[in-house]
Amino acid sequence: MKKLSPLALARLAGRLALSRKGFDVKILKIKALSSVCDYFVIVSGEADIHVKAISSAVDDGLSKAGYRPYQREGYSDGNWVLLDYIDVVIHVFREPTRQYYALEKLWGDAPIEELSEGVSSQQETQ
Repeated sequence: MKKLSPLALARLAGRLALSRKGFDVKILKIKALSSVCDYFVIVSGEADIHVKAISSAVDDGLSKAGYRPYQREGYSDGNWVLLDYIDVVIHVFREPTRQYYALEKLWGDAPIEELSEGVSSQQETQ
């Protein structure tokens, strides 16, 4: 199986999240800003069961592509699930929790790519 680039892995994770009706899917390129990872994928869900379904779809889909997370956090609560694939870290939030932690603002200098059904757009933050 061919290894995906970190950006391709992030985009695949985003598409998998969209397949379970995740919304406001954004990919933040933080490689130049931090040594934590190359990309954050940030996704919102409506309720804890929705967050769990999105997280499971991403985890299952990436497993089928040959990727296993280094770490999983928050699944039992369903408020904020973190899936760590070393180069790509996926955050699936309930919307109020996402607004509270505001990762997009915290990493405000990161270029952002927004994903929606069949569409991808990039924007440079100022």
